[in-house]
Amino acid sequence: MKSHNQQIDLPELRERGTTLFIKREDELHKHISGNKFRKLKYNLIRAKKEGHSTLLTFGGAFSNHILATARAGHENGIGTIGIIRGEELRKNWKDNPTLQLAAKFGMRFHFVSRDEYRRKSTAKFLRSLQIDFGDFYLLPEGGTNTLAIKGCEEILTENDADFDIVCCAVGTGGTLAGLINSASRGQSVWGYPALKGDFLKEDIRTFAIKDNWQLMTNYHFGGYAKMNRELIDFINNFNDRTGIALDPIYTGKMLYGILDQAKKGFFSEGTRILAIHTGGLQGIKGMNLVLKKKKLPLLNI
Repeated sequence: MKSHNQQIDLPELRERGTTLFIKREDELHKHISGNKFRKLKYNLIRAKKEGHSTLLTFGGAFSNHILATARAGHENGIGTIGIIRGEELRKNWKDNPTLQLAAKFGMRFHFVSRDEYRRKSTAKFLRSLQIDFGDFYLLPEGGTNTLAIKGCEEILTENDADFDIVCCAVGTGGTLAGLINSASRGQSVWGYPALKGDFLKEDIRTFAIKDNWQLMTNYHFGGYAKMNRELIDFINNFNDRTGIALDPIYTGKMLYGILDQAKKGFFSEGTRILAIHTGGLQGIKGMNLVLKKKKLPLLNI
């Protein structure tokens, strides 16, 4: 499948002589959209080649990766198990739109405490999962591994070579690493972390083979899944002006950052930017439940 590049024509860009396109990876698949489609591609091939009948992975209550894995398993005739962070969800998971849909696609859930979840990568915890569930193909949280990087390296095509900067939101760093590896000569890759802190650099260097990148760490809005009225208003306004929905965890923060930098004259006149829309729109319904409780404006869907 291929995505297309959509130009964003806004006054704040025209005034600075900046050209911005968005690569609509969110349109690759309704439920396996954006970087999740890319990350799962070669892992599914490997799982089937090795004869696995079950995929097991990890995630939170509104995880894009959990839903994408459930749907991918459903489409490929492979069972799926989700290790979900938060024992309190065991009783009311059917009220959660992400988990509800994942279950519809056949995923079985195993809810663990946050303390247990922090030990999810230890040999002891993985052995306990093998005792409970038998053989499975293991997908890490967020889906990032060597095969996922290989898939993300296919996001950029030869038609994208004339962009000066490629921008991407950053969670685990896997998608950014794929873009770094496949960027054309002279291109710079900018990551906009959704998490607070500078620890991601080492994770990215684990998979990145070039030194053509940098992180913009001022647009996390307080950390993962954190947001405020300003970000909500920006996302809704961007949707009204362009017709493109953004998720509040990743792409909303990235686009806020790019346009803020454009307004501040951060880009040289004539700069051509390609921003990667990594999907994640399924999480908006769940996030609106949280926003409603906090008496904040809701995100447009």
